[in-house]
Amino acid sequence: MALDPNSRRQFLAFLAGSPLLAAAGLDREWLTSLGATARPDALLQAADTVATAGHPVLQPPRITRAADALDVFDFEGVAQQNIPVAHWGYLMTGTDDDGTIAANRAGFDRWTLKPRRLVDVSRIDASMAIFGQRYPTPIIVNPLGSQKAFHKDGELATAKAARARDHLMVLSTVATTSIEDVIAARGGPVWFQLYHQTDWSITKQMVKRVERAGAPAIAFTVDLLGGSNRETMIREARRDTRDCTKCHLGGAPLPGVSGRVDDRDNRRKPNLVGYEKLPPQLEKGTPTWEFVDRLKQSTSMKVLLKGIVTGEDAALAVEHGVDGLFVSNHGGRAENSRRATIVSLPEVVQGTAGRIPVICDGGFRRGTDVFKAMALGATGVGIGRPYIWGLGAFGQEGVEAVLAILRKEFELTMKQSGTTTLSQISARHITAA
Repeated sequence: MALDPNSRRQFLAFLAGSPLLAAAGLDREWLTSLGATARPDALLQAADTVATAGHPVLQPPRITRAADALDVFDFEGVAQQNIPVAHWGYLMTGTDDDGTIAANRAGFDRWTLKPRRLVDVSRIDASMAIFGQRYPTPIIVNPLGSQKAFHKDGELATAKAARARDHLMVLSTVATTSIEDVIAARGGPVWFQLYHQTDWSITKQMVKRVERAGAPAIAFTVDLLGGSNRETMIREARRDTRDCTKCHLGGAPLPGVSGRVDDRDNRRKPNLVGYEKLPPQLEKGTPTWEFVDRLKQSTSMKVLLKGIVTGEDAALAVEHGVDGLFVSNHGGRAENSRRATIVSLPEVVQGTAGRIPVICDGGFRRGTDVFKAMALGATGVGIGRPYIWGLGAFGQEGVEAVLAILRKEFELTMKQSGTTTLSQISARHITAA
């Protein structure tokens, strides 16, 4: 909703005269300047700061140990404090005005839980079976690139945390650690997320490398093929005054602006280098279902598509022999549809007719979120930013703590709902809000 400029100035004038201004730590001159220049999100931030100034209980102090966290949000402020501003912008950006990030969170409010009573829930089994492998939880460590931008140990710390907690992990094409090193740190296979390469000869070599390393599945990302407009990332990068030439060709990078992997500088992207220079087989245009067919024929690994959000595309995926789907909008950084993935999930599940696994990601922050997705038919749930908050805050220990908190919350929700296995969770346990 657009804000009238005159109303905005009147509102800010009111805030400037508020006795809570000093308590909120706001500067009057800064607040007055917002009247002429502020975006609506800055206005709301100022209002929220003043509104909570007299209620310190709403602003708990930052934790100093991973063990002190009560929820995954406790890690966010610590991580932001530790992570360079441009890297933080890369992590937290959506596309355009970040509206789909907000939509992903708001989507969970469309459903409420229907707790059940007098069921013996003294013992529960929250384990997920997928492609012949069983994990003690349906919570999946989703692919997220450039993790050494958030902590020096990067994907190695994440892999070790996944090993300690026995979670399925998916590695990004643009990870700052190789697939081989991550599988070694995980102590077992991980899945690999594949970005489109313009040269099919490189794609084939990459797929074979991942297969040799021991990955049982590959997830081809289809939601960035049209590009994305990451304003928050660009804005935050402009605030970073560091010399970035040690890591990035030409200085401060703008990763992902076009939605394509930039192959000009892959010094920190080991999964994109080391391939034989074969005669190029350049792709014509962006991928279609023909590319999916080709990819399926090139490997014995399971092939999933990441970024499917409609029943029509889900049905086509089944027709083309795809082995599984991720309902995903890239955490709100693909299209600015303002449609939550949890809202897309039911029609995607229906489109597959239950023939292939469906994983949902996007905005998951609570165990109740996980439960709602399972009730709507998900096989598993992928998380991204929360475990990176843990990584940025406390390294491997932080990632482990995030995973433990989400599992505890999810299993508590299972008990409150009278469900002792994943197969018992159904749409009967939720209702439209």
